[in-house]
Amino acid sequence: MFQYYCLNPISKVGLEGFTESYTNTQQLEEADGILVRSASMHEMELPENLLAVARAGAGVNNIPLDKCAEKGIVVFNTPGANANGVKEIVIAGMLLASRDIVDGINWVRENSADANVGKAAEKVKKNFAGTEIQGKKLGIIGLGAIGVKVANTARHLGMEVYGYDPYVSVDAAWNLSRDVKHVIDVNEIYEKCDFITIHVPLMDSTKGMINEEAIAKMKDGVILLNFARDLLVDEKAVLNAIESGKVRRYVSDFPNPVTAGRKGCIVIPHLGASTEESEDNCAVMAVKELMDYLENGNIKNSVNYPSCDMGVCTQAGRISVFHKNVANMITRFAAVFGEKGINISDMINKSRGEVAYTMFDVEEQASEEIISMLRAIPGVFRVRVVK
Repeated sequence: MFQYYCLNPISKVGLEGFTESYTNTQQLEEADGILVRSASMHEMELPENLLAVARAGAGVNNIPLDKCAEKGIVVFNTPGANANGVKEIVIAGMLLASRDIVDGINWVRENSADANVGKAAEKVKKNFAGTEIQGKKLGIIGLGAIGVKVANTARHLGMEVYGYDPYVSVDAAWNLSRDVKHVIDVNEIYEKCDFITIHVPLMDSTKGMINEEAIAKMKDGVILLNFARDLLVDEKAVLNAIESGKVRRYVSDFPNPVTAGRKGCIVIPHLGASTEESEDNCAVMAVKELMDYLENGNIKNSVNYPSCDMGVCTQAGRISVFHKNVANMITRFAAVFGEKGINISDMINKSRGEVAYTMFDVEEQASEEIISMLRAIPGVFRVRVVK
Protein backbone atom coordinates (compact mmCIF):
# COMPACT_ATOMS: atom_id res chain seq x y z
CA MET A 1 0.00 0.00 0.00
CA PHE A 2 1.30 3.44 -0.98
CA GLN A 3 0.29 6.83 0.40
CA TYR A 4 0.28 10.13 -1.47
CA TYR A 5 -0.10 13.72 -0.29
CA CYS A 6 -1.44 16.65 -2.33
CA LEU A 7 0.26 20.00 -1.69
CA ASN A 8 -2.22 21.70 -4.06
CA PRO A 9 -5.72 20.81 -5.26
CA ILE A 10 -5.17 18.17 -7.95
CA SER A 11 -7.68 17.36 -10.68
CA LYS A 12 -10.15 14.66 -9.69
CA VAL A 13 -9.70 13.11 -13.14
CA GLY A 14 -6.04 12.49 -12.33
CA LEU A 15 -6.58 11.20 -8.80
CA GLU A 16 -9.13 8.69 -10.09
CA GLY A 17 -6.20 6.99 -11.84
CA PHE A 18 -4.87 5.67 -8.52
CA THR A 19 -5.73 2.03 -7.85
CA GLU A 20 -6.93 0.55 -4.57
CA SER A 21 -3.26 0.19 -3.60
CA TYR A 22 -3.07 3.94 -2.96
CA THR A 23 -4.52 6.13 -0.22
CA ASN A 24 -4.57 9.89 0.14
CA THR A 25 -2.93 10.78 3.43
CA GLN A 26 -3.42 14.09 5.22
CA GLN A 27 -0.09 13.69 7.04
CA LEU A 28 2.92 14.80 4.98
CA GLU A 29 5.34 12.69 7.00
CA GLU A 30 3.46 9.52 5.96
CA ALA A 31 3.68 10.18 2.21
CA ASP A 32 5.54 7.95 -0.22
CA GLY A 33 4.77 10.45 -2.99
CA ILE A 34 3.78 14.10 -3.24
CA LEU A 35 1.63 15.68 -5.93
CA VAL A 36 2.21 19.41 -6.37
CA ARG A 37 1.37 22.26 -8.71
CA SER A 38 2.63 25.70 -7.65
CA ALA A 39 3.24 25.35 -3.89
CA SER A 40 6.82 26.15 -2.91
CA MET A 41 8.74 23.23 -1.41
CA HIS A 42 12.06 24.98 -0.84
CA GLU A 43 11.53 25.53 2.88
CA MET A 44 9.85 22.20 3.53
CA GLU A 45 11.35 19.50 5.70
CA LEU A 46 11.14 16.47 3.40
CA PRO A 47 10.05 13.22 5.11
CA GLU A 48 12.71 10.51 5.28
CA ASN A 49 10.39 7.97 3.65
CA LEU A 50 9.42 10.26 0.75
CA LEU A 51 10.25 8.56 -2.55
CA ALA A 52 8.99 10.91 -5.25
CA VAL A 53 7.49 14.30 -6.09
CA ALA A 54 5.26 14.65 -9.15
CA ARG A 55 4.69 18.18 -10.44
CA ALA A 56 1.40 18.48 -12.34
CA GLY A 57 2.89 20.93 -14.82
CA ALA A 58 6.15 21.68 -16.59
CA GLY A 59 8.01 24.23 -14.45
CA VAL A 60 9.80 22.94 -11.35
CA ASN A 61 11.38 26.09 -9.93
CA ASN A 62 9.20 25.59 -6.81
CA ILE A 63 10.95 22.29 -5.99
CA PRO A 64 14.47 21.88 -4.49
CA LEU A 65 15.83 19.57 -7.19
CA ASP A 66 19.39 19.18 -5.88
CA LYS A 67 18.19 18.52 -2.34
CA CYS A 68 15.81 15.87 -3.64
CA ALA A 69 18.52 14.26 -5.80
CA GLU A 70 20.86 13.93 -2.81
CA LYS A 71 18.09 12.18 -0.87
CA GLY A 72 17.21 9.84 -3.72
CA ILE A 73 13.83 11.52 -4.23
CA VAL A 74 12.77 11.46 -7.87
CA VAL A 75 11.11 14.64 -9.16
CA PHE A 76 8.77 14.30 -12.13
CA ASN A 77 7.08 16.89 -14.31
CA THR A 78 4.51 16.57 -17.09
CA PRO A 79 6.00 18.03 -20.28
CA GLY A 80 3.48 18.59 -23.05
CA ALA A 81 0.39 17.84 -20.98
CA ASN A 82 -0.61 21.50 -20.87
CA ALA A 83 0.90 22.47 -24.23
CA ASN A 84 -2.36 23.00 -26.08
CA GLY A 85 -3.78 25.30 -23.41
CA VAL A 86 -0.64 27.46 -23.44
CA LYS A 87 -0.53 27.44 -27.24
CA GLU A 88 -4.07 28.80 -27.45
CA ILE A 89 -3.39 31.65 -25.03
CA VAL A 90 -0.17 32.58 -26.88
CA ILE A 91 -2.17 32.91 -30.11
CA ALA A 92 -4.79 34.92 -28.20
CA GLY A 93 -2.02 37.14 -26.84
CA MET A 94 -0.76 37.88 -30.35
CA LEU A 95 -4.27 38.84 -31.48
CA LEU A 96 -4.91 41.00 -28.40
CA ALA A 97 -1.65 42.86 -28.94
CA SER A 98 -1.87 43.30 -32.71
CA ARG A 99 -5.51 44.43 -32.90
CA ASP A 100 -5.50 46.60 -29.73
CA ILE A 101 -8.56 44.69 -28.57
CA VAL A 102 -7.97 45.31 -24.87
CA ASP A 103 -7.93 49.11 -25.17
CA GLY A 104 -11.01 48.93 -27.39
CA ILE A 105 -12.93 46.86 -24.85
CA ASN A 106 -11.85 49.20 -22.06
CA TRP A 107 -13.11 52.21 -24.06
CA VAL A 108 -16.53 50.58 -24.44
CA ARG A 109 -16.66 49.82 -20.72
CA GLU A 110 -15.71 53.39 -19.82
CA ASN A 111 -18.40 54.78 -22.14
CA SER A 112 -21.10 52.20 -21.41
CA ALA A 113 -23.41 54.83 -19.86
CA ASP A 114 -23.47 56.88 -23.08
CA ALA A 115 -26.79 56.37 -24.90
CA ASN A 116 -24.97 57.04 -28.16
CA VAL A 117 -22.06 54.72 -27.45
CA GLY A 118 -22.51 52.99 -30.84
CA LYS A 119 -22.13 56.21 -32.81
CA ALA A 120 -19.25 57.34 -30.62
CA ALA A 121 -17.49 54.03 -31.23
CA GLU A 122 -17.57 54.59 -34.98
CA LYS A 123 -15.65 57.82 -34.48
CA VAL A 124 -12.92 56.40 -32.26
CA LYS A 125 -12.52 52.86 -33.52
CA LYS A 126 -9.63 53.82 -35.78
CA ASN A 127 -7.60 54.35 -32.59
CA PHE A 128 -7.89 50.62 -31.88
CA ALA A 129 -7.71 49.26 -35.42
CA GLY A 130 -4.30 47.63 -35.14
CA THR A 131 -2.82 45.22 -37.66
CA GLU A 132 -3.36 41.63 -38.79
CA ILE A 133 -0.99 38.79 -38.01
CA GLN A 134 -1.21 37.11 -41.41
CA GLY A 135 2.00 37.62 -43.35
CA LYS A 136 3.92 38.78 -40.28
CA LYS A 137 7.10 37.12 -39.03
CA LEU A 138 6.89 35.20 -35.76
CA GLY A 139 10.05 34.19 -33.91
CA ILE A 140 9.81 31.33 -31.42
CA ILE A 141 12.63 30.85 -28.92
CA GLY A 142 12.37 27.28 -27.65
CA LEU A 143 10.88 24.46 -29.71
CA GLY A 144 9.60 22.17 -27.01
CA ALA A 145 6.03 20.84 -26.83
CA ILE A 146 4.53 24.34 -26.57
CA GLY A 147 6.84 26.05 -29.05
CA VAL A 148 6.13 23.43 -31.72
CA LYS A 149 2.37 23.78 -31.31
CA VAL A 150 2.61 27.58 -31.50
CA ALA A 151 4.77 27.32 -34.62
CA ASN A 152 2.41 24.97 -36.44
CA THR A 153 -0.70 26.99 -35.55
CA ALA A 154 0.95 30.24 -36.62
CA ARG A 155 1.79 28.70 -39.99
CA HIS A 156 -1.88 27.80 -40.46
CA LEU A 157 -2.73 31.44 -39.70
CA GLY A 158 -0.48 32.55 -42.53
CA MET A 159 2.50 33.73 -40.51
CA GLU A 160 6.13 33.29 -41.52
CA VAL A 161 7.65 31.38 -38.62
CA TYR A 162 11.25 31.28 -37.41
CA GLY A 163 12.24 28.81 -34.69
CA TYR A 164 15.37 28.79 -32.52
CA ASP A 165 16.36 25.87 -30.28
CA PRO A 166 19.91 24.46 -30.28
CA TYR A 167 18.68 21.43 -28.31
CA VAL A 168 15.52 20.58 -30.23
CA SER A 169 14.50 16.97 -29.61
CA VAL A 170 13.89 14.37 -32.27
CA ASP A 171 10.17 14.23 -31.37
CA ALA A 172 9.85 18.00 -31.65
CA ALA A 173 11.64 18.01 -34.98
CA TRP A 174 9.30 15.35 -36.36
CA ASN A 175 6.20 17.27 -35.21
CA LEU A 176 7.39 20.66 -36.48
CA SER A 177 5.95 21.94 -39.75
CA ARG A 178 8.47 21.75 -42.59
CA ASP A 179 7.60 25.37 -43.38
CA VAL A 180 9.13 26.64 -40.12
CA LYS A 181 12.55 28.21 -40.67
CA HIS A 182 14.92 26.67 -38.10
CA VAL A 183 17.62 29.26 -37.34
CA ILE A 184 20.90 28.56 -35.53
CA ASP A 185 21.47 32.10 -34.26
CA VAL A 186 18.86 33.71 -32.02
CA ASN A 187 19.94 37.12 -33.29
CA GLU A 188 18.27 36.29 -36.60
CA ILE A 189 14.94 36.18 -34.75
CA TYR A 190 15.67 39.47 -33.00
CA GLU A 191 16.50 41.20 -36.28
CA LYS A 192 13.77 39.81 -38.53
CA CYS A 193 10.61 39.11 -36.53
CA ASP A 194 7.53 41.23 -35.87
CA PHE A 195 6.44 38.98 -32.99
CA ILE A 196 8.76 37.15 -30.60
CA THR A 197 7.55 34.55 -28.11
CA ILE A 198 9.78 32.74 -25.63
CA HIS A 199 9.30 29.12 -24.50
CA VAL A 200 12.43 28.00 -22.64
CA PRO A 201 12.91 26.81 -19.03
CA LEU A 202 14.18 29.26 -16.44
CA MET A 203 17.83 28.48 -15.72
CA ASP A 204 20.90 30.53 -14.88
CA SER A 205 21.77 30.55 -18.60
CA THR A 206 18.32 31.83 -19.68
CA LYS A 207 17.48 34.25 -16.86
CA GLY A 208 17.08 37.74 -18.32
CA MET A 209 17.95 36.57 -21.84
CA ILE A 210 15.54 39.14 -23.31
CA ASN A 211 17.49 42.15 -22.08
CA GLU A 212 18.44 45.64 -23.24
CA GLU A 213 21.06 44.29 -25.62
CA ALA A 214 18.65 41.80 -27.22
CA ILE A 215 15.89 44.40 -27.53
CA ALA A 216 18.25 46.82 -29.26
CA LYS A 217 18.65 44.28 -32.08
CA MET A 218 14.90 43.92 -32.62
CA LYS A 219 12.72 45.59 -35.23
CA ASP A 220 10.98 48.80 -34.24
CA GLY A 221 7.42 48.07 -33.13
CA VAL A 222 8.10 44.45 -32.17
CA ILE A 223 5.54 42.63 -30.02
CA LEU A 224 7.02 40.46 -27.24
CA LEU A 225 5.16 37.56 -25.62
CA ASN A 226 6.21 35.79 -22.43
CA PHE A 227 4.17 32.79 -21.33
CA ALA A 228 7.15 30.85 -19.93
CA ARG A 229 8.59 32.66 -16.86
CA ASP A 230 8.72 36.37 -16.05
CA LEU A 231 12.40 36.22 -15.04
CA LEU A 232 13.37 35.26 -18.59
CA VAL A 233 12.76 38.89 -19.52
CA ASP A 234 14.34 42.07 -18.14
CA GLU A 235 10.96 43.77 -17.81
CA LYS A 236 12.38 47.16 -16.83
CA ALA A 237 14.28 47.16 -20.11
CA VAL A 238 11.02 46.29 -21.87
CA LEU A 239 9.23 49.24 -20.25
CA ASN A 240 11.97 51.57 -21.45
CA ALA A 241 11.64 50.11 -24.94
CA ILE A 242 7.86 50.63 -24.89
CA GLU A 243 8.38 54.25 -23.88
CA SER A 244 10.83 54.80 -26.74
CA GLY A 245 8.58 53.06 -29.26
CA LYS A 246 10.97 50.18 -29.87
CA VAL A 247 8.51 47.67 -28.41
CA ARG A 248 4.86 48.02 -29.40
CA ARG A 249 3.36 45.64 -26.85
CA TYR A 250 4.55 43.28 -24.14
CA VAL A 251 2.19 40.40 -23.36
CA SER A 252 2.96 38.53 -20.14
CA ASP A 253 1.20 35.80 -18.16
CA PHE A 254 2.96 36.80 -14.93
CA PRO A 255 1.50 39.73 -12.95
CA ASN A 256 4.02 41.70 -10.91
CA PRO A 257 4.49 45.33 -9.81
CA VAL A 258 6.86 46.05 -12.71
CA THR A 259 4.36 45.51 -15.53
CA ALA A 260 0.88 45.44 -13.99
CA GLY A 261 -1.16 48.33 -15.37
CA ARG A 262 1.76 49.81 -17.28
CA LYS A 263 1.47 51.42 -20.69
CA GLY A 264 1.90 48.97 -23.55
CA CYS A 265 1.67 45.91 -21.28
CA ILE A 266 -1.06 43.29 -21.51
CA VAL A 267 -0.69 41.30 -18.30
CA ILE A 268 -2.76 38.13 -17.90
CA PRO A 269 -3.26 36.54 -14.43
CA HIS A 270 -1.22 33.38 -15.08
CA LEU A 271 -3.92 31.61 -17.10
CA GLY A 272 -1.68 29.84 -19.62
CA ALA A 273 -2.12 26.28 -18.35
CA SER A 274 -5.19 26.91 -16.21
CA THR A 275 -7.76 25.36 -18.49
CA GLU A 276 -9.80 22.47 -17.18
CA GLU A 277 -8.35 20.23 -19.87
CA SER A 278 -4.73 21.16 -19.09
CA GLU A 279 -5.17 20.56 -15.38
CA ASP A 280 -6.76 17.19 -16.07
CA ASN A 281 -4.01 16.17 -18.53
CA CYS A 282 -1.22 17.19 -16.15
CA ALA A 283 -2.78 15.35 -13.23
CA VAL A 284 -3.33 12.18 -15.26
CA MET A 285 0.30 12.17 -16.44
CA ALA A 286 1.68 12.96 -12.97
CA VAL A 287 -0.29 10.11 -11.39
CA LYS A 288 0.86 7.62 -14.05
CA GLU A 289 4.51 8.64 -13.56
CA LEU A 290 4.21 8.35 -9.80
CA MET A 291 2.53 4.94 -9.92
CA ASP A 292 5.02 3.43 -12.39
CA TYR A 293 7.90 4.58 -10.21
CA LEU A 294 6.45 3.49 -6.86
CA GLU A 295 5.35 0.08 -8.18
CA ASN A 296 8.15 -0.73 -10.64
CA GLY A 297 11.01 1.70 -10.01
CA ASN A 298 10.73 3.03 -13.58
CA ILE A 299 11.54 6.70 -14.20
CA LYS A 300 10.01 8.78 -16.98
CA ASN A 301 10.02 12.57 -17.27
CA SER A 302 12.18 13.15 -14.22
CA VAL A 303 14.01 16.46 -13.95
CA ASN A 304 16.68 15.33 -11.49
CA TYR A 305 17.29 11.68 -12.42
CA PRO A 306 17.71 9.91 -15.78
CA SER A 307 14.91 8.08 -17.57
CA CYS A 308 15.08 4.37 -16.79
CA ASP A 309 12.61 1.59 -17.64
CA MET A 310 12.77 -2.15 -16.95
CA GLY A 311 9.04 -2.77 -17.24
CA VAL A 312 7.32 -4.95 -14.63
CA CYS A 313 9.60 -7.17 -12.55
CA THR A 314 9.06 -10.88 -13.14
CA GLN A 315 11.91 -12.02 -10.88
CA ALA A 316 11.90 -12.55 -7.12
CA GLY A 317 13.20 -9.09 -6.36
CA ARG A 318 14.07 -5.67 -7.73
CA ILE A 319 16.50 -3.25 -6.07
CA SER A 320 17.14 0.34 -7.12
CA VAL A 321 20.19 2.36 -6.12
CA PHE A 322 20.64 6.13 -6.29
CA HIS A 323 24.26 7.13 -6.34
CA LYS A 324 26.97 9.47 -7.55
CA ASN A 325 27.94 9.15 -11.17
CA VAL A 326 31.49 7.93 -10.58
CA ALA A 327 33.58 5.02 -11.79
CA ASN A 328 33.44 1.48 -10.37
CA MET A 329 30.01 1.76 -8.70
CA ILE A 330 28.42 -1.06 -10.70
CA THR A 331 31.32 -3.36 -9.87
CA ARG A 332 30.86 -2.70 -6.16
CA PHE A 333 27.12 -3.30 -6.31
CA ALA A 334 27.57 -6.57 -8.22
CA ALA A 335 30.21 -7.71 -5.73
CA VAL A 336 27.71 -7.41 -2.87
CA PHE A 337 25.19 -9.64 -4.62
CA GLY A 338 27.95 -12.05 -5.66
CA GLU A 339 29.30 -12.33 -2.12
CA LYS A 340 25.87 -13.43 -0.91
CA GLY A 341 25.33 -15.81 -3.81
CA ILE A 342 22.46 -13.92 -5.41
CA ASN A 343 22.30 -13.96 -9.18
CA ILE A 344 21.49 -10.75 -11.08
CA SER A 345 19.13 -11.68 -13.90
CA ASP A 346 18.85 -8.19 -15.38
CA MET A 347 20.08 -4.68 -14.68
CA ILE A 348 20.10 -1.15 -16.05
CA ASN A 349 22.26 1.86 -15.25
CA LYS A 350 21.65 5.43 -16.39
CA SER A 351 23.37 8.66 -15.44
CA ARG A 352 22.47 12.34 -15.52
CA GLY A 353 25.17 14.84 -14.69
CA GLU A 354 26.57 14.05 -11.28
CA VAL A 355 23.94 11.47 -10.31
CA ALA A 356 23.08 7.97 -11.53
CA TYR A 357 20.36 5.39 -11.09
CA THR A 358 20.80 1.62 -11.21
CA MET A 359 18.18 -1.14 -11.02
CA PHE A 360 18.82 -4.83 -10.45
CA ASP A 361 16.38 -7.70 -10.95
CA VAL A 362 17.57 -10.57 -8.77
CA GLU A 363 16.57 -14.23 -8.50
CA GLU A 364 16.18 -14.11 -4.72
CA GLN A 365 14.77 -11.43 -2.48
CA ALA A 366 17.55 -9.34 -1.01
CA SER A 367 18.05 -9.55 2.74
CA GLU A 368 18.33 -6.52 5.00
CA GLU A 369 22.03 -7.35 5.30
CA ILE A 370 22.50 -6.95 1.53
CA ILE A 371 20.58 -3.67 1.56
CA SER A 372 22.75 -2.39 4.41
CA MET A 373 25.91 -3.38 2.53
CA LEU A 374 24.75 -1.48 -0.56
CA ARG A 375 23.88 1.59 1.52
CA ALA A 376 27.34 1.53 3.08
CA ILE A 377 29.12 1.94 -0.26
CA PRO A 378 30.57 5.49 -0.52
CA GLY A 379 28.65 7.59 -3.01
CA VAL A 380 25.28 5.86 -2.49
CA PHE A 381 22.40 8.20 -1.68
CA ARG A 382 19.62 5.69 -1.28
CA VAL A 383 18.80 2.03 -1.77
CA ARG A 384 15.20 1.05 -2.35
CA VAL A 385 13.58 -2.36 -2.35
CA VAL A 386 11.04 -2.09 -5.16
CA LYS A 387 10.03 -5.75 -4.89
